[in-house]
Amino acid sequence: MNASASWGKTPRESIEQECANRGKGAVVAGCIELLKGRDVDAELVLALGGPPARWVVTGEPPGPPYWLRVWALRGLLWAWGDEALPSVEAALHDDAWRVREMALKVVARHRLEDALTAVAGLQEDPVARVRTAASRALVRLATGGQ
Repeated sequence: MNASASWGKTPRESIEQECANRGKGAVVAGCIELLKGRDVDAELVLALGGPPARWVVTGEPPGPPYWLRVWALRGLLWAWGDEALPSVEAALHDDAWRVREMALKVVARHRLEDALTAVAGLQEDPVARVRTAASRALVRLATGGQ
């Protein structure tokens, strides 16, 4: 089942709707806060994480904490502000491979050339999905997204 079938919208649509509700700058700021390990309001977490984030409103036990960082980066895929660059660069060195992979997707989407050295180093990551994302990001940076 794809994300939009279980959620009623795609992650992109959810994030764009959240930007319309609270402003893109507030969404970006919230994503940065999550990447720094800080708390944000439950509505933002739910908008970023979708059905897997329902625990923020139901009180169920949360999943691993790295998911908040993955969801924050997913938010930055669709709501970008240059002030997020240092947080994305830090995420490229995260202990959780899913965070590194999503950070690479953000780098590729927004052509964040400042992260080039870190991206190149991730071609040697122990996780194949991270290595693949690093290669894709390097191609996008090298070709200017062509």
